[in-house]
Amino acid sequence: MDQKVLVLNGDYTAITLCSVQKAFVLLFLDKAEMVAKSEHGTLRTVSHAYPKPSIIRLQRYVRVPYKGIALSRHNIFKRDHFECQYCGSPKNLTLDHVVPRSRGGESSWTNLLTACARCNHAKGHHTPNEAGLTIRQLPKKPTLAGFLKLSAGTIDQNWHAYLN
Repeated sequence: MDQKVLVLNGDYTAITLCSVQKAFVLLFLDKAEMVAKSEHGTLRTVSHAYPKPSIIRLQRYVRVPYKGIALSRHNIFKRDHFECQYCGSPKNLTLDHVVPRSRGGESSWTNLLTACARCNHAKGHHTPNEAGLTIRQLPKKPTLAGFLKLSAGTIDQNWHAYLN
């Protein structure tokens, strides 16, 4: 029951992920319709069996003020797959400013990346080029669809049409 369900707005755009339980309640109360069923089992009550949802669509269009993905330590780690962007290590992770704050670097999606403590210390207040380090993947702001893919863990095949 720890699987996620993709929630689509009334116009079939992806807006969030929710639990199977929450999706079932929305379906049962006729606030959503099932777009795709999961291939992994059913939901059972004493007298009925219901298909487990994979994608649901809200019956009414909900205006969602998109403010973007919050810039946070955890979200940067998630974007960088919880590994150092210099050496690939998954241990002792910290945040690193590509352009150091001492040189006017700001805390933004394009200037922050995940680094292990050893690489971050070796870099110090230098740029990666000055420290002789190469960045494996340049930092960039994630899209909502891309971030939903990261948050889901395993992605149902049915989701690809709505997340691309």
